[in-house]
Amino acid sequence: MTAEMALAPLLVTGSAACLVLLLGVLAGARLRLAATWTAVVASALALLAAALALPQATGAQAILSDMWIADRMALFLDLVIAAVTAMTLVSFYPFAREHDFDRGEFPALVLLVSAGMIMVVHAAHLLSLLIGIETMSLAAYVLVACRYRSSQGAEGALKYFLMGALATGFFVYGMALVYGTTGGELSFAGIANHAGVAGNNPLFLVGVYLILVALLFKVAAVPFHMWLPDAYEGAPTPVTGFMAAGIKAAAVGGLLRLFGSAFIHPEVALGHAGWARLIGLVALASMTLGNLAAIRQDNVKRMLAYSSIAHAGYLLVGVAAAGFGVPSAQPALLFYLAAYAATTLGAFVVVAWVGHRRDERLRVDDWAGLARKRPALALAMTLFLLSLAGVPPTGGFFAKFFLFRAAVVRPELIWLVVAAVLNSVVSVYYYLRIVVAMYFRDRTGEDFESYPSLATGVVLVVLVAAVLMLGVLPSPVMALVQ
Repeated sequence: MTAEMALAPLLVTGSAACLVLLLGVLAGARLRLAATWTAVVASALALLAAALALPQATGAQAILSDMWIADRMALFLDLVIAAVTAMTLVSFYPFAREHDFDRGEFPALVLLVSAGMIMVVHAAHLLSLLIGIETMSLAAYVLVACRYRSSQGAEGALKYFLMGALATGFFVYGMALVYGTTGGELSFAGIANHAGVAGNNPLFLVGVYLILVALLFKVAAVPFHMWLPDAYEGAPTPVTGFMAAGIKAAAVGGLLRLFGSAFIHPEVALGHAGWARLIGLVALASMTLGNLAAIRQDNVKRMLAYSSIAHAGYLLVGVAAAGFGVPSAQPALLFYLAAYAATTLGAFVVVAWVGHRRDERLRVDDWAGLARKRPALALAMTLFLLSLAGVPPTGGFFAKFFLFRAAVVRPELIWLVVAAVLNSVVSVYYYLRIVVAMYFRDRTGEDFESYPSLATGVVLVVLVAAVLMLGVLPSPVMALVQ
């Protein structure tokens, strides 16, 4: 695999973002539509480039002066990111047109977030990781507030920005401490070579934990989750789905890459102050608080926001298993990220399509009787909710199965797997609340008048097929991520 092939997804996405931004600022609805479809084509080309490079990736290849790494893990996540980006763009334009805020800068911002995510999953140096995180985050802050008449969006974006700035400060301070205690190393490989000696230095451990805090913020794990419910609720619904599916996948990929290579030394990962043990506690807190808080929510977007926090906890179970040296933890995590991205994006696409400009129907009670009026939409939402709960035959079932099977190999993590299984059972309750409303309650208010959109229907068909395929035929995907 050549360096050009490895860089192709980033080059296509970044170049298209500049072109789309120029198209978007020009007046006229036709040019705005052209900008959107240009962005969709660019995402499709990035997906194709990653798909062509993936079979040729036989090992890890360092490029760009060792600041970038290309391997199967990164290219697989490129596929996930490009697919999520394309489907978000396709479903967003009809939503924005219906709600009267179809501004031209949106597709460019989505591409910039996508480029940042690609940088994060390929980073092999703390500087390149920081650049990727900031590229991803700065555009995401604007996306949350892109519905410019919404005070909720502005409030959510402000909270997201302030907490993101704080997390960046933690990251940079931690990076400085790691740099100083490893003899001037910032590359993941260089840090790993010095981690055995530096692990005895308290300042090095403080630096490791400061970086961990910053990345846990991006994953939205407890106790660094405070920004997420307000940002998810205030953002336009397709943006919420994009953040939940794409940004979480990139953040977990960056976390796994950094801590699974630079800080994997047993003294750092498994010592008395080892990060793998701490991540296990964070995973427990995230899945427990996320599920208990979701039970109390009547707003569908906030319910799915707290569900996202719970899923961050499940993902961190896999990260902890990787820290304990379980070889199957990384493939299980990648499969989980693919299944979760398809499932959660699909759920938010349905949430966006159920309502219209006069009523977005964000309360659980607003979904009463949907199965009678829009049976296909209700069936798709049911499938996505069952997948989030981990019920067969959906991709979410095998995602949790593979992840928990990997973690249970280590006796130190059995308690965490038991807690994750119990939390999965608890989550069924609030997912089924929406199903019960759709199928077993009568509509009392205004009838459903979803805006017509063939493109959104196509996106839903693709996502439903992906969730079912991952549930019925998981083996090809698992073979791809081994």
